[in-house]
Amino acid sequence: MSNQNHNPIGNLPSNINEITSEGGVNAKQITKFIKQDNKVVGYVLSTGEKVTVQEAIQLAKQDMLQHVGVSKSKDGGEYLRSLPDGDESNNLGNLPSVTEEMS
Repeated sequence: MSNQNHNPIGNLPSNINEITSEGGVNAKQITKFIKQDNKVVGYVLSTGEKVTVQEAIQLAKQDMLQHVGVSKSKDGGEYLRSLPDGDESNNLGNLPSVTEEMS
């Protein structure tokens, strides 16, 4: 995990992410959003496991998710971002979504 890189990422500073998670051999990948009322409430992982947004943030902080960063919004809330790699198809915003209840 690293947040020490100060090179720009596109139009954004690289330190926009407080934490970056590339994950190791056993790291999971986010494959889908879980939405309720047009709001992201969770994610489906490559293992089929469903996690809440907060659980995913904790996994990223533990370097257990592939290719994401944890950033803070203006109001101080944490959220996940894709790490830029030049391939837009794997960006979180381009992943499919499902609508279902989170327990």
